[in-house]
Order: sequence, then C-alpha cells, then structure tokens
Amino acid sequence: MSKPRIAVSVGDLNGVGIEIALKAHKEVSKLCTPIYCINSYMLNQACELLDVPIPSDFILHEVEGSFNIKEGCVDKNAGRYSYDSFLSAIKLCESKKAEAVVTMPIHKEAWMLAGLHYKGHTDMLRDYFKRDAIMMLGCEKMFVALFTEHIPLKDVASSVKYKRLKEFFLDLHNSIPKESVAVLGLNPHAGDNGVLGDEELRITKAIKSANKKIGFEQFVGPLVPDTAFTPHAREKFRYFVAMYHDQGLAPLKALYFDESINVSLNLPIIRTSVDHGTAFDIAYKGKANTLSYINAIKSALTLTAQLS
Repeated sequence: MSKPRIAVSVGDLNGVGIEIALKAHKEVSKLCTPIYCINSYMLNQACELLDVPIPSDFILHEVEGSFNIKEGCVDKNAGRYSYDSFLSAIKLCESKKAEAVVTMPIHKEAWMLAGLHYKGHTDMLRDYFKRDAIMMLGCEKMFVALFTEHIPLKDVASSVKYKRLKEFFLDLHNSIPKESVAVLGLNPHAGDNGVLGDEELRITKAIKSANKKIGFEQFVGPLVPDTAFTPHAREKFRYFVAMYHDQGLAPLKALYFDESINVSLNLPIIRTSVDHGTAFDIAYKGKANTLSYINAIKSALTLTAQLS
C-alpha cells in the first residue's frame, strides 16, 4: 500500500524551514511521501549554504521564482516565494495529488513587504476557502484554540461578541465533537461577575447557547485565566479556548515549546504546521530542531486516517 502524500510548503527560505525539511527527510519519508514545494535552483542554493547533499529521493513540486537567499534577513522575495510555495501546496491537495499540507514558518513582515495583505497562513486560508478557519496549537497533552489571533491587544475586548463566539464554539465542536473544552475568560478573575468587565457575560451566554444546540455540556467556563493551566486543571481538560493569542500560547509554549504543532480546523483540506517562527538567529547554522515538524507530519497523517 502506498504511503500518504504530504505537500510541504517550505516557508521563508531565509529561515530554518528548509534546513528542518532536509534534516528530517529520512525519518519523515518512513511515515509518508513528502512532496516539497520548491524548485531545484532554490533547493541547490539552500543545500550549498547548509553544506549538505540533496537526498536522492527528495521529490520536488517545482515552484517558479529565483532570488539570492539572505540568511536571517527579512526580504520581500523570500516572503513572496514562501507564499507561492504555500499556494502550490494547497493546490496539490485540491487536485488530490496530496492528502494534506504541512507548512514551514513564514515571516509576516516579509509577506507585508511582498505586498501580501495576509497576516499569516490561517488568514490566507480563510480568504482562499471562504471558510472561518480556526487556529489551534498544541500537542497530545494540551491543545489551545484561539478565538482571536493576530490582532492588537487593544482590539480583543471589542471582538468578544456573543454571536461570533457561539459560531466559533459550534465550528470547533464540528472538528472535535466529543472532547470537553475549557473556555478562558478575558479579564482577571474572569471578570468577577461583572466587577472587572462585562465580556464574560457574553462568553457565558455563548457557551450556554452552543452547548444547548450541541446537546451536552461540551464547553465549560469561562474559567479564570491565571489558574486555567495549572496541573490540576490540565488533569480535567486537554482542550482550551483562549480569547487572545498570548493568553493561550504563553502557557502552551512554556510547557511544550519544542513538540507543539499548529493545525487549521474547519477547512476542506488538512493543514498542520510547525509551532515556531523562522528563527532567523540560527538560520543556516545547523541548529534547527525538527521535533515540531515531525509532530506536524504525524498529526497530518492522523487526521488523514480519521477522514478516510
């Protein structure tokens, strides 16, 4: 039986993504057939900088474009190429030439310099598929879904609206139908019953309404954010919803930085990703860690198996 095909978007070539792909290729190839969205010219250039050979079974899906790799630099050409690589990977899935997409890290500023208006992969996926993709990060021990993602902190409170929260909970339910999910409050002490803010009243209303429609108490909360990730709390819950980016990702990365992955839910394709950035400070120095990437591959394969 042939192994599942995974389209690998190579990310920003000025960062650590391509080094990780090359380092992990032997192990990944035992699990699946990776198809790397990069052309031979750019791959040769990266391998020369890394002083490593190209594996003989390294399958390429040629993505047009050429530029000089600038290790550790923010560059519009690298930004554009990482976008084109990602788009190519998506199209491989749409045409059934791959079963899932796994993405290496992009650089948001490089995308902006390239004239791309997306703040990241998930933003682009929402626009491309016209679906409200959910960003969830974590590992087998703990997952955190983000209600708001890459927006200024000052805009978070006004984004916590009942109708949007309810839709978010129902979409998350469709992706993880049987799991209990802890929902964090927004304010210190989860608002202390309105003393420290009224956002929790909207969160509570959305939880109750979503649970009623689902038919059981799947969503629990809002929980006090500063105690939600204690060892005792994590014995009760594996899935969490954070109201904003750092509220959920600071504890996740403190606990499980190297092994965590990123997965996009509520989409017609499977997409997982490493849970780290371009790491420009160690680019092309042979120091990049492959664990998050390997876990992203494994998660993509698990999701593929579940769907099939």
